[in-house]
Amino acid sequence: MSTSNNIKPPFTLTRAEEEVMQILWNIEKGMVHDVLTRFPDPKPAYNTVSTIVRILEQKGFVSHKAYGRTHEYFPLISKKDYAKSSFRGFMTNYFGNSYKSLASFFATEEKLTVRELEEIQRTIHEEIRKQKEDGL
Repeated sequence: MSTSNNIKPPFTLTRAEEEVMQILWNIEKGMVHDVLTRFPDPKPAYNTVSTIVRILEQKGFVSHKAYGRTHEYFPLISKKDYAKSSFRGFMTNYFGNSYKSLASFFATEEKLTVRELEEIQRTIHEEIRKQKEDGL
């Protein structure tokens, strides 16, 4: 699996591409047929999945190993790196890179329970403690 150094923004995947990537991250490597069998019913056509995998390869998310005319595909970008990059875009596009705005949104718009808010508060306090210990 490559590191985030190989990620080329913008990190944009369609819903269908993301579904294929989720499957590839779970199985780690596989043929188009292996990906297709893991789709819920109704499954897309084989050619659809094959096309999506080739698009992912062109975008640099996937590579393959050839066995004659058969190809085994595998992710080049980890799920964690994808999540980080996607989240950065989400923060920029919807919250102006403001974590305060994000927290406010969840606290007010998503109607978090007192327990959920207290868990978030504990997590934040723990991170503050760690950063103080590390001198950050």
